[in-house]
Amino acid sequence: MNKRVLFDFEIEFTNGGGIQGQEFRLDIEGNDISDEELARYIVEDMRLLMVGEVRILNKKIINEKHKRNPADENY
Repeated sequence: MNKRVLFDFEIEFTNGGGIQGQEFRLDIEGNDISDEELARYIVEDMRLLMVGEVRILNKKIINEKHKRNPADENY
């Protein structure tokens, strides 16, 4: 069965400002993902720079079909 993680996040930038995401969904391998891995994935996948603190909130693993095709991983 396909697993996804549903979560909220807050990212602060070292040069000021920040971004937030609510009810963000992400395909995962396996049955869990650590907050640290999740934070690293978001920062790398969104190509964010000058990232300070990343907070992962309201994380839960759900059973849902993966949305991203393997070919999409390069984008």
